[in-house]
Amino acid sequence: MTLRGKLIGAAILLLAAGGAYVALGGGAAPPPAPVASVAPAGPVGVGALGRVEPASRIRRLAPGNSQEGTRIARLMVEEGSLVQAGQVVAEFNDAALKDAALAQAEAQLAQSRARLDRTRAAGRPSDVAAQRARVEALRNAEASARREAERAERLQRSGAGAEATAERNRFAANQARAERAEAEAALDTLLSPRPEDLALAEAEYTAAEAAVTRARAEAAMTRLRAPIDGTVLRVLVRAGEAVGSDGVLEMADLTAMDVVAEVFETDLPRLRPGATAEVLVPGEPRRFAATVREIGWQVRRTTQASTDPVAAVDARTVDVRLTLAAEGVAALARRSNMQVQVAIRP
Repeated sequence: MTLRGKLIGAAILLLAAGGAYVALGGGAAPPPAPVASVAPAGPVGVGALGRVEPASRIRRLAPGNSQEGTRIARLMVEEGSLVQAGQVVAEFNDAALKDAALAQAEAQLAQSRARLDRTRAAGRPSDVAAQRARVEALRNAEASARREAERAERLQRSGAGAEATAERNRFAANQARAERAEAEAALDTLLSPRPEDLALAEAEYTAAEAAVTRARAEAAMTRLRAPIDGTVLRVLVRAGEAVGSDGVLEMADLTAMDVVAEVFETDLPRLRPGATAEVLVPGEPRRFAATVREIGWQVRRTTQASTDPVAAVDARTVDVRLTLAAEGVAALARRSNMQVQVAIRP
């Protein structure tokens, strides 16, 4: 028998012996070892991408609708300037015109006020005294003319007087009475104005007040003021340039900084206000402490770009705002909109 035949025969014998051993139960496999039970893990943290943002939000300052398209006459700040609430940061080119209109409206208001005061006061004391004296004189003249007319009437009835003389005396008495009545009416006007004159003066004064209010508002719109204390982050329009839809500048209060984390909607049940977190900033060896302050009210698609090739591109997230500790504020005050990683402890 050849060597090859011997080898094949040996292999057949080995297989036959193995099959017999298994059949007799000698090669039964040992039972599997029991698997040790694993205790459930504790609650894991929530990870998310986020961005650095001032707690005041970034304010983009823009003029009113009537000033859109106008030009900047003066720009009072630069990028990095510290401003206070109410401070004028820019002035538009129609400020001088609006200031002149305001001055004119204020002058008309003063004129209307003087006219109203004169109408209410009616007459000056000297005018009232002079009119009283005139009324008294006319009363005496009327009495004298009435006596002359009565005497002429008696003489005419007795035949001793002429009819023409009696007629002239009656006319003189009537004229004196009319003059006295006119003088008394003028005295009443000096003492108390007519209701219609007073109503007209008050209406003119109210209209003048409204004109001043409008002119003052229009003048105020020609100046851009800071709404809060903060820092100018970006200037969008310079002096001499027209203001567009992007506004004039951006500013924010950098004394308090936040991290806005975009947390998946499925992780929301594990979040609570006051939970602690850590913020990992690219290029920074330190981790900054933060605290959950606000949990958003709206679910939307994520806006943070992810480097994970298998990450869902239409993931739905909720904005969670975290307050940075003092160390983080000092380090990230000039990094608004920077992308960071957030780990929130449950």
